[in-house]
Amino acid sequence: MIVGKWNKSVILTYAGLLLAVLGIFLAFTAEKITYSFCCLMVAGICDLFDGMVARRCKRTEEEKMFGIELDSLVDVVSFIALPVCIFIALGFTSVWHLIIYLVYALFGVARLAYFNIATADSEKAVKYYIGLPVTYTALIFPLLYLLSAVFTDAVFVPVFTCGIVVVSVLEIVKIKVPKPKGIWYGIFGIMAIGMLVIYLAVL
Repeated sequence: MIVGKWNKSVILTYAGLLLAVLGIFLAFTAEKITYSFCCLMVAGICDLFDGMVARRCKRTEEEKMFGIELDSLVDVVSFIALPVCIFIALGFTSVWHLIIYLVYALFGVARLAYFNIATADSEKAVKYYIGLPVTYTALIFPLLYLLSAVFTDAVFVPVFTCGIVVVSVLEIVKIKVPKPKGIWYGIFGIMAIGMLVIYLAVL
């Protein structure tokens, strides 16, 4: 007997975690930060579809609860720790940036904890999220980074920094964000693939 669940219902969640750790490693060792952004985006794709895969698997209640806990823990690494490492690797290391990272991490973890308790006793499918899900950073930050190709550092750095602040605040503001369903899975998937092509072939 081994600890944890290792069946196909959580394979995409584990894949997202491994990609996040790879992205952190590449942020500090690779010559191109774009590789870390690619890991962030693919981790986002894994998160987008892991629930769909899990629901199609026959699971015990224990396996369902394990999947829920695992998903949130992996989100902390993939969409909080990895982005912060990317920011640092970009050279955003001022005291003000440190404060922003602390706030970003605090708000992100609070957002994940709130979502867990808000849906813990619900038997119905979630139709919308309260606050911006941390997983959306897998698309938002790579999109913001594209600005570096058209703006000088004097413009890009403050704009990107403001983007981090805005995302942090939106994570804890009580706004309704529709949960992707149906065709939106395909749209987000196509957007992610398009972004990967840009990052790997152009940047």
